[in-house]
Amino acid sequence: MCFFFSLIPATFWLVIGYVVLFMSSKANGRLQLVGRILATWVFMIAGVVLLVGFVVTVSGLCPFSDMLHHMGYRS
Repeated sequence: MCFFFSLIPATFWLVIGYVVLFMSSKANGRLQLVGRILATWVFMIAGVVLLVGFVVTVSGLCPFSDMLHHMGYRS
C-alpha cells in the first residue's frame, strides 16, 4: 500500500526533473551542464522514493495497513 502512495511524490519529482531538463536544453554553456546534473539528481530522488515505498511495503512496515486493520478493513 505504501508503494502506491509513494507514486504521488515520485510523479512530482519526475515532473520537476523533466521541467529542469527542458529548461536546461534551452540554456547555453555551463548552465546547460548544471541543469542536466540537477535533473539527474531529481530523477534519482524520484527513484529513491519509489524504492523506499517498495521496501516498506514488502517488509510489512507500512503504517497504512495497520490503520486499515484497526478501522475494521481486512487486507
